[in-house]
Amino acid sequence: MNHFFRYAGFAALPLVFLLPLTAQNSKKDSKKDAGITSEQAEQILDELRQIRQLLQQQAEKNAPTGPARAKLDLQGFQMLGSKVAPLTLVEFTDYQCPFCRQFHVTVFNELKKNYIDTGKVRFYSRDLPLDSLHPNAMRAAQAARCAADQDQYWKLRDLMGANPDKLDMDGLLADATSLKMNVGAFKGCLDTQKYKEAVQTDVLEAMKIGAEATPTFVLGKSTPQGVDGELMVGAQPYAEFVKAINKLDAAK
Repeated sequence: MNHFFRYAGFAALPLVFLLPLTAQNSKKDSKKDAGITSEQAEQILDELRQIRQLLQQQAEKNAPTGPARAKLDLQGFQMLGSKVAPLTLVEFTDYQCPFCRQFHVTVFNELKKNYIDTGKVRFYSRDLPLDSLHPNAMRAAQAARCAADQDQYWKLRDLMGANPDKLDMDGLLADATSLKMNVGAFKGCLDTQKYKEAVQTDVLEAMKIGAEATPTFVLGKSTPQGVDGELMVGAQPYAEFVKAINKLDAAK
């Protein structure tokens, strides 16, 4: 399920639904307006129906014919698995997103056990904090990168992914303490927003490839620089990832 709407398309939908209603109101008020006869009102209604049909046809014409594709340069980003794995899975995540948590606690461990740890798929994590909806998401994304400075990226990511309600500063410092990190250095990294620009770069790249929801995944063949694959949007069940991976295997 998408975590936020395609705003332009959503804004256009009420107009389509309101067109026939406007015509119906015009027809009902025709007796009050001496300048519009019942025949003219009916003609207006027919014209509005034609406009609605044209809008619907245009929407269908512009609809994508298949999954969106994306090529990503993943050099320098956090990775799990074998560097030479033939397939790559990338997650654009928001640590405060409930759907990201759903993926993390119900699917990720199975993927890790059966595909990442076995050398079939390498996994990359990228950031897409929806800070207009989730006030702690940007801080959490930076926290993961600050943890990477102390080689604790994946452990902190695991804690945050499972507990999206504990991402305020106190919660993050408690996590850092539990991982025996240098808490002072970790807090200093957060206070200076050392990685804010890097996180914003991830957001811009996500927008560029059409990732408009969290989580959004890119799954495809590994390339020397990263991945060439298709977008999978939403907290997909484990079976959908297996199906997609098998499809890629069969295409070799």
